[in-house]
Amino acid sequence: MALHGADALLTQPIAYIGVSGLTIGSIISATVVFATALFAVWLLKKFVRRAQQTMGEERSHAIHIGGQIARYIMVAFGLAAAVSALGVDLSALSLFAGALGVGIGLGLRDIVRNFVGGLVLLFDRSIEVGDFIELEDGTMGEVRSIGPRATAVLTNDDVDMLVPNANLIDGKVTNWTRNRLTRRVHVPFRTALTADKEKVRDAVIEAAKAVPLTLPDAGRKRTQVWLVGFGESALNFELVVWPTLSAVKRPGRMMATYCWAIDDALRQNGIEIPLPQQEMRLRSLFGKEGDAGLEVWQDAKAPSATDGEGTRSASTG
Repeated sequence: MALHGADALLTQPIAYIGVSGLTIGSIISATVVFATALFAVWLLKKFVRRAQQTMGEERSHAIHIGGQIARYIMVAFGLAAAVSALGVDLSALSLFAGALGVGIGLGLRDIVRNFVGGLVLLFDRSIEVGDFIELEDGTMGEVRSIGPRATAVLTNDDVDMLVPNANLIDGKVTNWTRNRLTRRVHVPFRTALTADKEKVRDAVIEAAKAVPLTLPDAGRKRTQVWLVGFGESALNFELVVWPTLSAVKRPGRMMATYCWAIDDALRQNGIEIPLPQQEMRLRSLFGKEGDAGLEVWQDAKAPSATDGEGTRSASTG
């Protein structure tokens, strides 16, 4: 009797979708089916990460794309299986599908744009996991993952950012490490106008090549020093250098390292680093202009004869 009562409880419809009745048993079955699908997705994610680590960087992107597509398919099939386990006739969901289409056209438009943007990023390969990018607002960081809604970016301050995929598709994005290639860096510095240009060039190039971040000269990728302009009290130079790919992903540390090396090189070679100079001109002095004012100032500055006599009298007394 108890088993019969429990069976009746599990099979008794508690709600209807069209002509299909929802029972407690069907809800439990659907929950188990969907939970199993989510667990399978979690296992797949772990497997993909391990495969990326073992297969190397060249095949990492293809593995990531395959893993993402497999996850989407597994979630879709899991959802369909859960709905089927509920005992719902999928043809009865046509009205719901129409309402969902209206919702997508209105409230879910941005979600769909981000999802499609994520697929474009995966197949376009303009931005890949591991790239160092710069957004329109100047934010810079390394791409950690490309998800269905947003791309995870980790800044050099260890701040995790979620950037909507549509922003990466529609906005201006600078990829500093596209195709895993390095870039040329310009480090500005100044010396006194009287500095020996050849001495400056040789000292700074030697210092830059001694920095571990600098790549060896190869073809057009050479460490150079350019004289780029003349200031009011200085010669304006630029160190042009090709750093390693890992250094490009840490621009603040990279620039600080080269500036430190340049300063040490200039000081060790006795090359003067100019300071701002200002010239002050007085148009009038004591109500007089030009040389007349200067003569009045000199006369006022010189000790008078009476002051000298007074001093001698005081010392005699």
